[in-house]
Amino acid sequence: MHIAQVAPPFESVPPARYGGTERVVSTLTEELVRLGHDVTLFASGDSQTTARLVPVVDGALWHAEPPYRDLVAFSAATLGKLARELGRFDVVHNHLDYLAYPLARLAPCPVITTLHGRLDLPELGHVYREFADVPLVSISDAQRQPAAWANWIDTIYHGIPLDDFTFNPRPGRYLAFLGRISPEKGLDTAIRVARRAGLPIRIGARKPLRLKGDPNVEADWRHYQEDVKPLLERGHARMVGEVAGAQKDRFLRNAAALLFPIRWREPFGLVMAEALACGTPVIALRDGSVPEVIEDGVTGFICKNEDEMVAAVGRVGELDRAHCRAEAERRFSPVAMAAAYERLYHRLMRRRRGGRQVPRSHH
Repeated sequence: MHIAQVAPPFESVPPARYGGTERVVSTLTEELVRLGHDVTLFASGDSQTTARLVPVVDGALWHAEPPYRDLVAFSAATLGKLARELGRFDVVHNHLDYLAYPLARLAPCPVITTLHGRLDLPELGHVYREFADVPLVSISDAQRQPAAWANWIDTIYHGIPLDDFTFNPRPGRYLAFLGRISPEKGLDTAIRVARRAGLPIRIGARKPLRLKGDPNVEADWRHYQEDVKPLLERGHARMVGEVAGAQKDRFLRNAAALLFPIRWREPFGLVMAEALACGTPVIALRDGSVPEVIEDGVTGFICKNEDEMVAAVGRVGELDRAHCRAEAERRFSPVAMAAAYERLYHRLMRRRRGGRQVPRSHH
């Protein structure tokens, strides 16, 4: 198949550090190439891939100095480059969210969109009602709930590069937190849980950006200053900064458990799968995709509140780390993800040739 993968231009593919969507796009692209497909990746020019790369910008936008003010303009330019080449593809796989939906209606080949973010914003309802004909892939069943009536055709879980993560049957005695510092990620809860459980916690994250004008960024900064920083000053938790590559592998594989005290409907939570690949169980609050990724009492503990998380830390020794790794291999491998997308691509192409709509998945 001739396949186009259209990545956001904000971060390189794969990302140097933080960038879950770009990491997934990279994993999928490389596996499809390995399987013999002719893949074209539309991404920033500093991306690294075995596919044919169409650079949509010179470098990842989040690293630009001075920073750009209107990043959506670059997404429009990305779609312009894609439009020039639409005739060469059997299928286009869009990771730019709703910005590509008008183009999807006009394309001569199937265009599917994997949604990587939240859907519980009220303005999105208007988008998905207008574009009810555009086929969508969810990354968890929980992600669908705010727009359950949208044109979902499948749920496909993310795959991770398993060779990048080392199984460790004998972890150290610390807990890990990995992710952005923002209210919905619950770092303050993780620090309190670790302190109450009597274990140190190491935090793989950078401080929030101190930018004015963006309400989300400002909220993250206030959360850090008011809720997280006072807890860090007590000395029980240690910030290690952003981690990637071999450093992330060491960080996760040597942890007794990953704390994932999520406070929002997390669509997938890539770090949970990455921890399992190291054999590291996950202690999480029940929200979003957590019950789909973690099996309670087997690969981690799913808790209702902070008190239950503290108790779960004391039970980590009951879990089989080898089974955690085996579940990551079975459910979240690049092979499993690429095979699921291959089947979907072929189904879309058959339906397009037959002039029929793709039926919704009964996943």
